[in-house]
Formats: sequence, C-alpha cells, structure tokens
Amino acid sequence: MGDLMNHPHGETATPAQPASAKPPGPCSIVIFGAGGDLTKRLLMPALYNLANTGLTPEKFVLIGADIAKRSTDDWKASLHKTLESFIGDPNAEDQIKAIDEANWSKLAAHMSYVQGDFTDAGFYQSLKTELESLESQHGTGGNRLFYLAVADRFFGTIVEHLGAAGLVEHKGDEGAPWRRVVIEKPFGHSLDSAKALNAQVLAVLKEEQVYRIDHFLGKETVQNIMALRFGNGMFEPIWNRDRIDHVQITVAETVGVEGRGKFYEQTGALRDMVPNHVFQLLAMVTMEPPVGFKPEAIRAKKYDLFASIETLADDDAVRGQYGAGTVAGKPVIAYRDEPDVAKESAVETYVGMRLKINNWRWAGVPFYIRTGKHMTCRMTEIAIQFKKAPLAAFQDTSLETLPPNWLVLRIQPDEGIALQFEVKRPGQSMRLAPANMEFRYSDWFKPEPNVGYETLLYDCMIGDQTLFQRADMVEETWRVVQGVIDHWGSTTPADFPNYESGGAGPAASDALLSHDDRTRHWRPVSVPAKDDRA
Repeated sequence: MGDLMNHPHGETATPAQPASAKPPGPCSIVIFGAGGDLTKRLLMPALYNLANTGLTPEKFVLIGADIAKRSTDDWKASLHKTLESFIGDPNAEDQIKAIDEANWSKLAAHMSYVQGDFTDAGFYQSLKTELESLESQHGTGGNRLFYLAVADRFFGTIVEHLGAAGLVEHKGDEGAPWRRVVIEKPFGHSLDSAKALNAQVLAVLKEEQVYRIDHFLGKETVQNIMALRFGNGMFEPIWNRDRIDHVQITVAETVGVEGRGKFYEQTGALRDMVPNHVFQLLAMVTMEPPVGFKPEAIRAKKYDLFASIETLADDDAVRGQYGAGTVAGKPVIAYRDEPDVAKESAVETYVGMRLKINNWRWAGVPFYIRTGKHMTCRMTEIAIQFKKAPLAAFQDTSLETLPPNWLVLRIQPDEGIALQFEVKRPGQSMRLAPANMEFRYSDWFKPEPNVGYETLLYDCMIGDQTLFQRADMVEETWRVVQGVIDHWGSTTPADFPNYESGGAGPAASDALLSHDDRTRHWRPVSVPAKDDRA
C-alpha cells in the first residue's frame, strides 16, 4: 500500500506549493577541520548538493582551515576524490550517480585553504587577512559563517580566538554584516560541562549567533513529524494521554565502534545519542503546537517540553554492551576486543530508558527509548501505540487478543509512515484481522542526493535557527540524564557483555516495559519487506 492514491511521485497529487527556496545572500564560510572526516563525508557533499540545486550564494567564499600543510589545489583534489568514491556505493552517505563537473568547478572556484594551529592566536590574524582579501575579491559583504568541524575540546578555544581577533563582531542591526558560528555535537559531556561551554561561548557571542547543530534534524522524515502533526487536523484530537498508551523510540545501528575506541571509551551510547539525537526525535513528537513557525516560537515549545521531562531515576535506565556475534551475516568481535577498548570496560553500547513527561498532554504516558550498536538491523523509528477499544463489541472477540493500533514513523531506512488497524476478515463470521496502511517517501517523491546537512547549512546561511539548539535546551537535556551518568560512572556491571552482536539488546531492557504493563514489549528490530502488509 505504499502508493496510497496511485499517484507515483505525487506529480498529480500535490497541491500548489509556495515558491521554492531562493539562494542565500552573499557570505563566506570558514570550515575548521577542513581535512577531517566530517568535512569530507558530509559537509562538502552537502555543499555540492546545494550547488547542484542552485542554493549556494552567487557571491561566495569557502575557506578550509586545518593544521596540515597543503595547498588549496591539494585540498580541492582530496574532496573531489571523496565525492568520486560515493558514486555507485550503496553504503555511502551521499547517493550520487555522477559528479557534475561544471557545478563542482563553479564551487571549487570559490575555495581556499589556510593552514594553522587552532590554539595559536597568530593563526587567526593570518585567517583574518585571507578572509578580508577574499571578501573584497568576491563581494560577500562581510557576512561570515564559521563551522567548527573539530574535536569538542577546541570549541571554546576557537570561539575565544575568533572573538579576540575581531572576526565575529556582530551588531545585529538591519543591513549590518552578520557573523555566525556552527558548533557540532557533543556540546558538553555532562550538565556542568555544558553549562561551562555555554558560558564560554556566550561570553563572546550572542545566542542569535550560535548554531548548535544536530544532523538528525536535517533528515526530511524528522522534519515531516511536525508537518504530520500540525498540518493535519485529524491527529491533534488523539495526540494525548487520553488516546495514547505509550510511545517507543528506537535508534538501532548495525555498526560497532568502527575504530573509534578511544572516543567511545570516553563517551558511551548514552552521551553519544540520547541528550541530542534521541531527545530531538522525542521533542518533535511531544512538543506543544507553536503559535507560528518562526524559529523562536518552535524553540520555546521544545524548551518547555525538555523542562517538563522528569529527571531519570536509576531504575529508569538500563545499559548493555555487545559481545561477539553475527551482524548482517558476518562474524563480529565483542566491544571489549575492539582496538583501544579496555579489556574490562564498563562503557555501554546500548541504552534503554523509560521517560515521564509531566505536563497536561502527556502525564501518565510512558516513553520508552532505546539505542544501541551491533543490533539486528539499522533502523530508526517512532512507534505510537494507541489505547485499546473500551469493550469488545464483536462476538467471541476478547480485548486481550486484539492487537494494538500503531502509528509508526520510520526515519530510516525506507522512510515513511505506517498505520496499523483492525479490519473484518472476509467470510460469513465477524472476525478481525490487523492491516497496514503505508506511505513511503520513495513511492511518492523523487529521491534527491542528501546527506542530512543540506537543510541545516542552508538555514545557517539564511539565519533560520528553527532546527538548532538553544543554550537552555541543551542544559535541560543533560539535566534529565545526569543522575544516570553519575550512577553508571560509579558502578561496574557484573554481566557485561550482556547482549549478543546482531541481537535486539539486553533482556533487562525488556523488563522496562513489562514492569509497567505485562502486555507491553518492544517492537521487533527489523525493517519491513516492501510487500509486507501484515
């Protein structure tokens, strides 16, 4: 049922739409960490995709900054080589079929490389000289976007040096040049560190200049949650504690730590995924309707939501660590056998949690979240289970045997929305059977190359902070999980590793649901087949 109304790609099904996006105004972008993995795999492919759709500025400068000594031509060549590696690779972030050399050349003509040490004040004077020269040459008007694609230990240092060098002066007056800074995750490692980083950054910048980025929010299907909720009148009357039994959010990965043992030993699944990615999905599903779709209206509602989440108790969370097993048909090693991982490591690679939201809409509705590595399949979904009918009106039908109604929002892969409900089986007797009604993006819209950063980079250039975190929002998300972080840091699990690679997580996670209601259980970690209608 993917093609609900038999209109492939929506060509005749979609109503008139507002005018398409326009290219941003003139600006310069400086990427700190120009030789890093994030720049090569995500930022430059996103900029290239924007260039292909005419959404890069006509007057534009792109400066790469890093410690390695290299020429501008060498930097361009390395980025082009990475793009080439994506062609025909089904596992690549960017699903491109070929490189449009004309568009690449046009983008490359605006690129330059500057070498230096990010902790050296002298580097910022060299950067300023190069930037002002290129701004004059390309007519960017002094508008500047600084992207910190670096290790988080450099965030505060770079911002302070940018301020000291006069590179981020921002009057905020209409017509005056704007200066913005994009900061990647992780934004802190705890509540205290997040507060300290916010204080360090906001001593130099105004909140309106800071773009705390979470690439999950760049995904079309994540943004579509707001469209689903607030663009359709049928959902609002049932989107509350009166009609919803519980909600499950799953972010399952098949990859392990992939050579990032040193990073993961300091981070773990909770810090890496929950206060940022998972909580952003939670906010999209649970926030109150904003008074309008201006950035501050939406961000205010998200803050209210985060502030209403109860601080987690120790028994609201379980942790897991993967052992050896088989993933996608291939044998894999245990976490403790990964490079740069301690042999008795207590770091979690799986987190399961039960959240409570204390507001009028959601009081009494449990939210169960889980995220883990080396699981059965790669899957991100939000599943909403509705309460059962109050009585069984059909002969010989028990409420206990009626399957629940689900609304499932699939973020990845096979993005779409599914609704499960009961229908009558064909025949002379009144018997019920579950049925699925599905919408798949791939059936309705033509796919476009997208790595998830295109929308976010475009919003940075036009000054739209809707999809970016405010300082108080970041601190509230850390507040929710800080007690669990402290507890786990002071104890060592006796049962690690406690789930097999290729499985659905530890048994203790199942108990989170069954403890509240014996009929509740996690949905399978699986991707439905294209023809699966059951």
